[in-house]
Amino acid sequence: MAAAGKPTPVVLDATSKAIIEQLQEDGRRPYATIGRAVGLSEAAVRQRVQRLVDSGVVQIVAVTDPIQVGFTRQAMIGIKAEGDLEQLADSLAAMPEVDYVVITAGAFDVLVEVVCEDDERLLEVLNRQVRTLPGVRATETFVYLKLRKQLYNWGTR
Repeated sequence: MAAAGKPTPVVLDATSKAIIEQLQEDGRRPYATIGRAVGLSEAAVRQRVQRLVDSGVVQIVAVTDPIQVGFTRQAMIGIKAEGDLEQLADSLAAMPEVDYVVITAGAFDVLVEVVCEDDERLLEVLNRQVRTLPGVRATETFVYLKLRKQLYNWGTR
């Protein structure tokens, strides 16, 4: 960690970036296949992937389509707040329906993405959880009507 609790950026060489790109295309791609694509042995790829995971640069997870697994309502909530924004962000991040929290500069102090089973659950989360947190002054909810693009392939180009 660098000063003030900020993570030290990891410098990636071209080979590590190529490995990440291979995994972004298919997180289950065999190390031998990745090795052929990037010019390394299977063992070398395995070691590099493990270092990338251990350093926090990469997470290997299954990404689901919320609608396909029964979560039909997604929304972004803009929050105007007062007081300690980091404490508020931590409280929001602890909610199971919240999958994204960012402290911002601009019209809102915090943006939160939520994934809920339906509109009734969104109302409960908004009314009984988000709006009752200390420091929340106002919210504006942006309901997603249709998701057109969501990628996870940034960071290597």
